[in-house]
Amino acid sequence: MKYLIYLALTVLSLISCKRFSNEDAKESNKERLVCISKQYTEIAFALGAQKNIVAVDLSSTFPPEAKQLPTVGYHRALSAEAILANRPTLILEDNNIGPEHVVDQLKKLKIPMKRFGEYSKSLAGTDSLMREMGSYFHKEKQADSLCKNLETELKKAIAEAKKYTKKNKVLVIHYGQANNVYLVMTQSSVAGKMIEWAGGKIAVNVEKGMRHLSPEIVALADPDVILITDFGYDKLGGSYDRIKELPGIASTKAFKNKRIYRIEEHDLVYLGPRTGKNVLLIQNLIHKDEAKQ
Repeated sequence: MKYLIYLALTVLSLISCKRFSNEDAKESNKERLVCISKQYTEIAFALGAQKNIVAVDLSSTFPPEAKQLPTVGYHRALSAEAILANRPTLILEDNNIGPEHVVDQLKKLKIPMKRFGEYSKSLAGTDSLMREMGSYFHKEKQADSLCKNLETELKKAIAEAKKYTKKNKVLVIHYGQANNVYLVMTQSSVAGKMIEWAGGKIAVNVEKGMRHLSPEIVALADPDVILITDFGYDKLGGSYDRIKELPGIASTKAFKNKRIYRIEEHDLVYLGPRTGKNVLLIQNLIHKDEAKQ
C-alpha cells in the first residue's frame, strides 16, 4: 500500500511539473515557490520577492495578498497532494513543518527544499534573516531598508514606553478558549518580548512560549489588560456579553475596566519587518487613555 501511494504521488509530481512534456517550455521552466513559513512569507512580500510564490501554508496570513494564494495546509499538518498540485520547483521551510510522513514523501520525490539560516528569535537574528533572504532574492537594497526601518521604529517604541507611569500586566490569549482551557503566551514567547518593549509585563511567567492554563489560573493572574488574538476574538463576535461568558475572565481588572482588545495573531508570534510598528500598536492598546510622565 505504501508503495502504491508513493508511486501515485511520484506520477502526480512528474505530470504536474511537466518535466516530460513539451507544453509551454517557458511556463515549465518558471520558478514556482511554495512557502511554508509565515515569517518567510511576510519577509518575501516586504522585499518585493513574492512574484514566484504560488502557494503558502495556512499560518501565512500577512500581508493580505498572501491570503489570496492557494494553501497547502497548516505548517504542522501539511497535505502532500496540495503541495504537489501547485507544481513546486522549490519549497521554502523553516524546520517547523510536518507531519513526518508528508515530509518523508516530499524528500523521496526529491523536491528541492530551502531553509534560511537558523536564527534565534532575536532582533539580530531577524536582521540577519532579512538580509539573507534579500541576498537570495537579489533584493539587497530592499533588505537593508527593512532592517533600518525596523531599528528606527523599535527605538521609537521603546523610547515612548519609558514615558508611561505604569507597567501594566498583560495576558495574551491565543486562539481564544478551547475546551475550557486557555492557550496563553508567556514571557518566553515573542509576544512577551514585544509587550516588554511596549512598556508592559506579561501576566504568565513560565519557561514555555505558550502554555495551556485553567480559568482559575487566568483569574488568579488578574491582568490589567487582556489581548485576544483574532481567531478567538472573532469567534466571540467581539461582544463584551460573550466575553463575560468566558470562565475566569469576568473577575479580572481587565474585564471590569473594559480593557480587553482584539489583536492579529501574526502581529505577535514572530519578529519581522513590522515588529517596530507592532510594538507601537501593542503600546497604544495596553496604555490606552493612560497619562505619560
